[in-house]
Amino acid sequence: MTPRENLLRLYRRNGFDSAPVHFNLCPELEETFRRNYPGRGEYAEAFEFPVRMITDPGFPWIAEIEGFVPRRTWDYSLYYDPPIADGARMDIWGVAHEPGGPDAHHMTRMRHPLEKLESLEQFEAYPWPDFARADWSYLDAEIADIHARGLAAQVWMECTIWETAWYMRRMDVLVTDMVMENDIAAFLLDKITDLACFRAEKYASAGADIIALGDDIGMQNTIMMSKNMYADWLKPRLKRVIDTARAAKPDVIIQYHSCGHVTELIPELIDAGIDVLNPVQSECMDVLEVFAEYADSLSFNGSIGTQTTMPFGSPREIKDTVKRNLDAVGDSGGLLCCPTHMLEPEVPWENVEAYVAACREYKS
Repeated sequence: MTPRENLLRLYRRNGFDSAPVHFNLCPELEETFRRNYPGRGEYAEAFEFPVRMITDPGFPWIAEIEGFVPRRTWDYSLYYDPPIADGARMDIWGVAHEPGGPDAHHMTRMRHPLEKLESLEQFEAYPWPDFARADWSYLDAEIADIHARGLAAQVWMECTIWETAWYMRRMDVLVTDMVMENDIAAFLLDKITDLACFRAEKYASAGADIIALGDDIGMQNTIMMSKNMYADWLKPRLKRVIDTARAAKPDVIIQYHSCGHVTELIPELIDAGIDVLNPVQSECMDVLEVFAEYADSLSFNGSIGTQTTMPFGSPREIKDTVKRNLDAVGDSGGLLCCPTHMLEPEVPWENVEAYVAACREYKS
């Protein structure tokens, strides 16, 4: 069984041969990996990840990709006052990411181009990304190459609707628009949804195995908005993106990401059509209770805390947590057991090795 087949069986809860390994390293830990594994290439290769990520050019945190969409002529003064700082990078949505300072590591300060716009006409006139005119010629070959290596192709389309919208508008301003039922909120969310549907169809048609959607809708101890607000504003738009992908590839697996506490919204996410919930943040939800309630209808990615277990647990604690969580979902699978977020500089390297060893040694 190839790593791809093993992972897809696991996510479909059809059993699995081995527990897959997956994690994301911050730049500082990438340097640690290179020192410890000289000449081994990328850490995804060295640790035999079963999946390779295709980054969606619409992901707000990356810089605009030269030549992917026709370059826009920006009059920054219309959208930024005061002007953006030197060294800022601009993403495809026009969100500026200013340097966060020497102690911020890879974090940036976000600036919101739609924050001060007041009319629907201004929103309509905004220079939106023109994905229809983009060069998608790379996609079929990239996915085919991943499949030829026996690996699953996953598209990273997180920040699908809500996060992209508030990155552009600013969260408190957008929430006010929504509460006031302002036409601006409906236009903004619909526009971003339309563009997400276009891209999701491209990825599904090209044969992606997994499309990773998501928006952070949870905080540390509670959901970010009421269930009614989520059901009215975000759920129908998420469902439209999922339905569009499935119309192109009925068996595509839909993963949904939200950090934080989302327990009350899990039924809404299932109803919208997701297959896999990520990251099941253990500091915010009872992981075992979530597994017990939803393991028959939902699979999971994550569950190993990056606020607690990975940075501050012992290697023994990490191994025990991996085994406990995999045992909880059972022989049919349903969990890619992995850290819930990027591993930051405070994570000891021996804990990374302990996580990998726990997966390699796991027997159901």
